[in-house]
Amino acid sequence: MFRMAYYTDLFSPETYEAFSKSDRTISGFRIRHKNQASKVNIGDKLICYLTKLSRWIGVLEVTSKHFIEDSPRFYEADDPFVVRFKVKPLVWLEVEKALPIHETEIWKGLSFTRDLQPDSNAWTGKVRGSLVRLEDEDGQFLEVTLSEQERIKKVFTYDLDAYKKHLLPRVRGVEKDIAVTVPTDDDSEVTEALEGLSETRESIRMQALLADIGAKMGMKIWIPKNDRSRVLSECKSSNPAILERLPLNYDETTLKTIEQIDVLWLKGRSIKRAFEVEHTTSIYSGILRMADLLALQPNMDIRLHIVAPVGRKEKVFQELRRPVFSLLDRGPLYEACTYLSYESVRVIASLPHLAHLSDDVLEDYSENAED
Repeated sequence: MFRMAYYTDLFSPETYEAFSKSDRTISGFRIRHKNQASKVNIGDKLICYLTKLSRWIGVLEVTSKHFIEDSPRFYEADDPFVVRFKVKPLVWLEVEKALPIHETEIWKGLSFTRDLQPDSNAWTGKVRGSLVRLEDEDGQFLEVTLSEQERIKKVFTYDLDAYKKHLLPRVRGVEKDIAVTVPTDDDSEVTEALEGLSETRESIRMQALLADIGAKMGMKIWIPKNDRSRVLSECKSSNPAILERLPLNYDETTLKTIEQIDVLWLKGRSIKRAFEVEHTTSIYSGILRMADLLALQPNMDIRLHIVAPVGRKEKVFQELRRPVFSLLDRGPLYEACTYLSYESVRVIASLPHLAHLSDDVLEDYSENAED
């Protein structure tokens, strides 16, 4: 017997504007959402959430099974949202009428926020990515509340200039148009000496945690020589399988670049994943190293991650979308490199039976700059 379910459908300001201008009968997702999409049935409902502003914006009823279609729909060319459903819009709100998650009625009404302090980030896992299944009570609550909001049209103020900053300009690449950000002087950050010391210690703990996770999954681990002794002192595993040298056959420049990456997971002679743990407020050096790696080896198939505190997520995304990183020959860096929060790394480390899990579990916790 069919039982209707609720799933998240995340929109950035850019994709919200594109969907709003469409006929709103198709909702698209990235190819990496294909497995989650296969679980969604006709009659299920997508509860739509606007990132950056943290607002609930609509309800879409699914009217088809998922299908793959690579023809442009939301962009003139190179539309990345190729996993698609036909949908029927039940509720679709303008930005100023969308419901902020921190609005008291919403915060107290959701099972994953009601017991938290307003400044907590512990709830964000539910809106980390699209097609996350919501508890029935949360889905029903949001559907009813959004429907009522469509009727009463209460206005919630927001910073229009800040919103427009997220409507990213697109520049002409070699084969397609690319969305980019251009940081201004206001976006620059200064590292305080004491803060830097504290954050360096925290980054070492993150490197150790990533080493422990990878080792439990059967990976060999690479840590840069300058960090190795400090990381090993923080590792919980008695033998985290730290490599003394990389078993790779690349040119000297590429090897020197790879050797500086904060954490590598290897299977045999292949790098499976690369992590840069950002402990400086500039959020730049690690991203630059990832870009260097892809520029040197454009055919290298490695999953890249920037690991940073939740408070710096937007800064990570902003840096990933600089023109210099968006116009790489192999494609934009933000398509190959995702964000992992410190909290997500801790959650992954606490999962039971890590030894029996694939490293693909990281896809459930990583976030893409375009989600």
